[in-house]
Amino acid sequence: MDYNKLADLLFPDAKPIEYWEEKYPRRNLAKECEVTRYAPSPTGFMHLGNFFQMFISYNIAKNSNGIFMKRLEDTDAKREKENAFEVIKEVMDKFGIFPDEYQEKGEEAVGNYGPYIQSLRKDIYSSYAKELVKKGRAFPCFCKAKEGKEEIFKDREEKFLVNDEYEYDICRDLSFEEIQKHLENGDKFAIRLRTNGTGKERVKFVDLIKGEIEAQANAKDVILIKQDGIPPYLFAHIVDDYLMGTTIIVRGEEYISSTPVHLEVIDALGLPHFKYCHNPLICKIPENGNKRKISKRYDPEADMRYYFEKGYPIEAVFEYLLNLISSSFEPWRINNPTLSWKEFKFGIDDITAVSPVLDMVKFTDIAKNIVATFTAEEVYERTLAWAKEYDAQFAEYLEKNKQYAIKVFEIDRYKEKPRKDIEMWSRIPEYYSFMFNPYFKCDDIKDFEIEEEKFEKAKEVVSLYKKIVNANDDKETWFNKIKEMANDLGYATNNKEYKQNPELYKGNVATVCEFIRVALTGKKDSLDLFSIISTIGQEETEKRLAHFENLLK
Repeated sequence: MDYNKLADLLFPDAKPIEYWEEKYPRRNLAKECEVTRYAPSPTGFMHLGNFFQMFISYNIAKNSNGIFMKRLEDTDAKREKENAFEVIKEVMDKFGIFPDEYQEKGEEAVGNYGPYIQSLRKDIYSSYAKELVKKGRAFPCFCKAKEGKEEIFKDREEKFLVNDEYEYDICRDLSFEEIQKHLENGDKFAIRLRTNGTGKERVKFVDLIKGEIEAQANAKDVILIKQDGIPPYLFAHIVDDYLMGTTIIVRGEEYISSTPVHLEVIDALGLPHFKYCHNPLICKIPENGNKRKISKRYDPEADMRYYFEKGYPIEAVFEYLLNLISSSFEPWRINNPTLSWKEFKFGIDDITAVSPVLDMVKFTDIAKNIVATFTAEEVYERTLAWAKEYDAQFAEYLEKNKQYAIKVFEIDRYKEKPRKDIEMWSRIPEYYSFMFNPYFKCDDIKDFEIEEEKFEKAKEVVSLYKKIVNANDDKETWFNKIKEMANDLGYATNNKEYKQNPELYKGNVATVCEFIRVALTGKKDSLDLFSIISTIGQEETEKRLAHFENLLK
């Protein structure tokens, strides 16, 4: 077989690979600079696992003063979901992850190694497929696209070379004349790798996280170019990452099993090996206790839009992912409580090799700690930004009552140990409902957190407090009034004495404050009581006390 003649027959218009290698020269970067990429497919929403992988790739590039690219891998039109790439861009933009080189659908490339959309790179793939045909390492396959192995076994078993160890395609031994006849008939063809494997060879490769791995070498004539001229991931990523100068390929550990065939194609092209970094997959332990990969179907938190809809601060997502990536992040955070997560630098050696488990309880705690560090103004601005997108009614209320809302967010915030009750902006309308009149819904005594056996005591306290309350009192005056009232009603004002002889009292000052708190907020536990009264003001305080008193009758 004259493979040069065959290559020209199959790809008469393909440019030589030297053309592309001249167009995309090797990058002139310092040795320590890494070039990484995020290469999403438009198969649905942006998955937490994909974001995890992208975040690792982004940090490897940035921590080495390298280059981070985004490449759109749209070679599987059947699986493409509408607006998938727009969703990916939206998520990356909201999280502030901006690639150095990229290209959006319908727009020009940013960077010198584009197009960064695989469907626009067909000419490049044809050139490298032609090169493999010239080397005798690839051949045309005219089998029908929908024809499966079973049909081939049934109709042409005597020609199809297959056993338990290797799988050679029937078309690998077609003569030049047979190929030419197929083309004259207008038959469509795919390009397959002519594997050298027999199923007995072993191959070794190094994964930057897991170390040296040994696996069975490839022994299949895999497809390199589909009948529509578009390559699958296998071939496309090799050509693209080589020409774009990618130094480290970060991808999920599910690709470890296919690495041997990737290496065979790379060797067949005569290209240098990439450094592979197979990150572990994020898992979850559901109620049945069986650890599993986080799922699009069962886990809403797998969709990165979930974190925007709930209103989690983006810093919490980054910090939690860093906890999953590196065990050294948590002690770093303890020792550096005021620094941004961006100050934490990790290398590939720090990435865990074990599949991390998504723990939403721990994530929530991280989010609460972060929100507790924000100023009242920051809480206001972020809550407003969230509400404008997801709760227009609350956004309107916030905009009309800006200074009041900031005053509310100041309560219990600027303390040595601030309250840590808020983990997401969507929780604020409910959590602060007693501070925002339109959201305070306590129309029935059942809406208040109080037991029926305490009704009489609560009514007695609230009835008397209604007569002495003054929202303009300073905190010392306010508390002295509470204690005096408590003493008059038979409540202990000395907690030590109360603990020694509780049977002598109706309760203590804390009990009195609880009744007042429930009357004003509906809750046993809420913000600082003095601050609530001074913030909602005299008129509203009296109104709520009277309302609660009436409900107790």
